[in-house]
Amino acid sequence: MEKQNRSGTAGKVIRCKAAVCRNPGEPLVIEEIMVDPPKAWEIRIKILCTSLCHSDVTFWKISIGPFALFPRIFGHEAVGVVESVGEHVEEFQEGDMVVPVFRPNCRECRDCKSQKGNGCSIFGDKLVAEMPRDGTSRFKGMNGETLHHFLSVSSFSEYTVVDVVHVVKISSEFPAEKACLLSCGVSSGTSLMLMWMTGIGAAWKVADIEEGSTVAIFGLGAVGLAVAEGARLRGASKIIGVDLNQEKFEIGKKFGVSEFINPATCGEKKVSEVIKEITDGGVDYSFECIGLASLMEEAFNSSRANWGKTVILGVEMHNTPLAINTYFLLRGRTVTGCFFGGLKAKSDIPILAQKYLHKEINLDGFITHEVNFQDINKAFDLLLEGKSLRCIIWMD
Repeated sequence: MEKQNRSGTAGKVIRCKAAVCRNPGEPLVIEEIMVDPPKAWEIRIKILCTSLCHSDVTFWKISIGPFALFPRIFGHEAVGVVESVGEHVEEFQEGDMVVPVFRPNCRECRDCKSQKGNGCSIFGDKLVAEMPRDGTSRFKGMNGETLHHFLSVSSFSEYTVVDVVHVVKISSEFPAEKACLLSCGVSSGTSLMLMWMTGIGAAWKVADIEEGSTVAIFGLGAVGLAVAEGARLRGASKIIGVDLNQEKFEIGKKFGVSEFINPATCGEKKVSEVIKEITDGGVDYSFECIGLASLMEEAFNSSRANWGKTVILGVEMHNTPLAINTYFLLRGRTVTGCFFGGLKAKSDIPILAQKYLHKEINLDGFITHEVNFQDINKAFDLLLEGKSLRCIIWMD
């Protein structure tokens, strides 16, 4: 049966507004652009709202190298409604509520079928600038110039085209502004969902925190707070937050942080020494959510001898290698990395969405600001000033 398109736009180029970044570090410009119809295994999405994460800002600043691609449409945390679908698309249809995700999940390859990780051996090994299957863009400026994609999502546009491996269908009952938070999940910076998914997943799937555990979290941004929420729900007995911003303690309490350490007030003591004193030898689980090798080492040193587990969520911002004493590894401590919380988008996001609807997890506390699309640069300012956890950007 032929699929119907009630809006009459299927197969046609759509003209809409997008926030285009033309040069690194410059304010985004709201422009009229053209969005091509989806090709095979692709869908075109009408974005309802989006949000800004540190990953957008990181790539926005890059001025040299292979990732410095401009003009570009950023954004990778969003929720929207399917406007039309391309050939061979059976999983989605017009009107479905969906969240695009930067982490692919084809469900066919060896990695996607395995429960040991959340990689995708077909689509997950390269950071493509355009569509993943044919390497071309679906965006053009009104003068015909190519506009580059970002993380296979590009949600700072009223319409975007996304491959089916980067999309998850969710219930239409889910509040749109909260659904944004389900869309990403990257280190101390990337989508809120990425952040939120990364934090929750790190606590539940990677660390697998058990009731009564002690936890230390280095960095109480969106990712760190999500880790705290996951630890709280697992019944951790002590959740220690480490951050230079004293105000983060009051925020952290909402997510289960029971104790707070500001490194600036520790005097000559290292944070790891303070943590060992208040936990009788170190925490069962430590999480680094900033992206500094020195903090990764300190998180490792804060973990308990014999069984302490350190989970690295932050992307090291200076490419500095991690140096740890291998003697402690021999005694039983472990270190592991975590990307997107170890979660598989198509199977795990709907589960977390249901947990929110059943009031089992807290998403509301992450949203600190909301702006209209034309004020998108204000969202950048709020994040750069450290005033925002997540700013929801409403397209309409």
